[in-house]
Amino acid sequence: MATINFGGVEEQVVTREEFPLEKAREVLANEVIAVIGYGVQGPGQSLNMRDNGFNVIVGQRKGKTYDKAVADGWVPGETLFEIEEALEKGTIICFLLSDAAQIELWPTVKAALKPGKSLYFSHGFGVTYKEKTGIIPPADVDVFLVAPKGSGTSLRRLFVEGKGLNSSFAVYQDASGNARTKAIAMGIGVGSGYLFETDFYKEVTSDLTGERGTLMGAIQGIFAAQYEVLRANGHSPSEAFNETVEELTQSLMPLVAENGMDWMYANCSTTAQRGALDWWKPFRDATKPVFEQLYNSVKTQEQAEISITRNSQPDYREKLEVELAELRDSEMWQAGAAVRSLRPERS
Repeated sequence: MATINFGGVEEQVVTREEFPLEKAREVLANEVIAVIGYGVQGPGQSLNMRDNGFNVIVGQRKGKTYDKAVADGWVPGETLFEIEEALEKGTIICFLLSDAAQIELWPTVKAALKPGKSLYFSHGFGVTYKEKTGIIPPADVDVFLVAPKGSGTSLRRLFVEGKGLNSSFAVYQDASGNARTKAIAMGIGVGSGYLFETDFYKEVTSDLTGERGTLMGAIQGIFAAQYEVLRANGHSPSEAFNETVEELTQSLMPLVAENGMDWMYANCSTTAQRGALDWWKPFRDATKPVFEQLYNSVKTQEQAEISITRNSQPDYREKLEVELAELRDSEMWQAGAAVRSLRPERS
């Protein structure tokens, strides 16, 4: 473990220097890593582990997603199996289905968890809310998680570029006495940048807050608010979208990612700097009560209940498509599609 100063607070993290890929391969040399589900996290994690030299198989039902796995190089009968067969073959079961699908499949997974196997998650939801989900692992298996801080698509893209997403890791149950080491090895295997330790409860509460907050919900709300104000005051869709979204995502956020918010400010005009410094605190003060309300809704398990109830409905996908279409068909994101189509291609 390396001790790093995070803004005045010292934390211990795992980097690739003290836990190199070679060590991760040694730790998991005798394991068959069965990735169950090939949807959001499954492709990125399984492909990264395969490319890193681990023994990986995929379990997936026949259909479009199965066909995608075949297109990605997984071989039916060799590295790609029906879920039940993959569960039987695997010694580390990577349970990477959606939270609602995990609830549905749990009886099948539980039946395959023979003593000595490991159960791996990338989200603390199912176990943390076990009273609601029914996901209660048997006592004789290791249970741990690695949660990359981004989508499976980003995890794979950065891996291919020779980079990595940071990930949290946690141990829920250590039946073998080696669960923590296996969790770290898995984190290195999926291509993490560095790993920071948490627990299942903290992972799920921070994750649900982040998704509903700055990562997805809040950012869309702020985009929509500014865009609508600009349009109401006579600005064109192109101008409103460029000033609201395009400049942020294409110009400013890469600067923040590179060296921080202060560095981004320092590389903008003095007029922009002055305005940003004057207005960030009013925005903080206006939105902080919403974030407090959001966190409390997560803490009281209200958000978990909503997610389980709505996402378990048989017509969930149809209802989801209607809500996504509202975003996709809005003027702002239709303008965005046009803007993206006009980005110059690099020669």
